[in-house]
Amino acid sequence: MVWNARANPTIDVAEKGSVILSCERYDPNTVTPRESTGAVPFLSAFSIDTPAPARSRPSICPPVCRVAKRERARREKREERREKRRMSGNGKVVCVTGASGYIASWLVKLLLQRGYVVRASVRDLADPKKTEHLRALEGANERLHLFKANLLEEGSFDSVVEGCEGVFHTASPFYENVTDPQMWYVLSKTLAEEAAWKFSEDNSIDMVTINPAAVIGPLLQPTLNTSVAAILNLINGSCSYPNTSLGWVNVKDVAMAHILAFEVSSASGRYCLVERIAHYADVVKILREQYPALKLPEKCADDKPFVPIYQVSKEKAKTLGIDYIPLETSIKETVESLREKGFVSF
Repeated sequence: MVWNARANPTIDVAEKGSVILSCERYDPNTVTPRESTGAVPFLSAFSIDTPAPARSRPSICPPVCRVAKRERARREKREERREKRRMSGNGKVVCVTGASGYIASWLVKLLLQRGYVVRASVRDLADPKKTEHLRALEGANERLHLFKANLLEEGSFDSVVEGCEGVFHTASPFYENVTDPQMWYVLSKTLAEEAAWKFSEDNSIDMVTINPAAVIGPLLQPTLNTSVAAILNLINGSCSYPNTSLGWVNVKDVAMAHILAFEVSSASGRYCLVERIAHYADVVKILREQYPALKLPEKCADDKPFVPIYQVSKEKAKTLGIDYIPLETSIKETVESLREKGFVSF
């Protein structure tokens, strides 16, 4: 969520502060399509020995050469803008809640790369599984500050957000000792976003929410998260795959979307992040093409017709500057990361 902290005296965030709320669910009916613009192609410069006609002497060089120079200047400006964007943090202080999580770890990594000072909260500072991978990130020694905080403890985040220009709220309580943990997680995300929207309206806060589908891709944290476990189950000897169609998106795109929602002044409302909707059968097919020697599920878990796929507009996400990583690449990165972390060997 993105908010104007000046209108909210009850929260101690620096003036013009912002909060980005991460909600791992989406509603395709809320996406507002927008048109995107294409990049201008670059024409390589070259020299021409033939002199220009006498009438054209004031132009110095032929028209084609002038076009090439203009394109080269445009390219240099684009590169300059990219470099400025890469280091757009420039010492700004921001907070990331639940920093040891899958998405949040990537968020911390990218924020540090862009020059931000990051105040990150974890539930247990003494647990190396929650902190070591964060401390090992480039720039962490100089610009990462870890704090202990728990969503279930009132006021535990006050000192973390104090003085921050933006807050990226990704933490969410997750209980495993319930009848259906996945449904509880979805419910907690739904209720959290509803409460956030109400709070922002009551306190005149501008808010942006990020709603990704099933998030996969490389892991930074040493522990296995639920969405990546879905891929592990397919390559770890399972004899069948679920009769389910899901939206899929790369974790790096999700983390970057959080940052762009903070940096792009026109960002507003909800952003549903989905690179592709695919049935598990399609995911297995991609895995079989990438790893033909791997033992993969041969059949669906039931004999019912496949759950149909559907479409989610990408247009609003494109207005942030997101260029989605293809599902095939995301699956490959997930499997290779699982191998690197020791969750599977083949």
